[in-house]
Amino acid sequence: MPTVVATHDVKDVDHWLSSPKRAEFFGPLGVTNVRTFVNPTDRTHVSISMDVPDMDAMMAALQSEAGAAAMEYDGVLGETLVIYVQE
Repeated sequence: MPTVVATHDVKDVDHWLSSPKRAEFFGPLGVTNVRTFVNPTDRTHVSISMDVPDMDAMMAALQSEAGAAAMEYDGVLGETLVIYVQE
């Protein structure tokens, strides 16, 4: 199962950190070991790492209306999203 790292900017890091949306969104996809990271010198730059059993399903979910709604709720600036996959 590949580990994925996603980096992006957020509007409000405290809201993003406390949000239940990650678990609600990624849980049904079988994503596990989700960990959050915050840039200590610019707290609007954040990342998550996670183990993803089905990359195609995750990418499709991120591009869906539900994915857009989850990112909007969390204050994620979608245009800054970059995804890295362990190879």
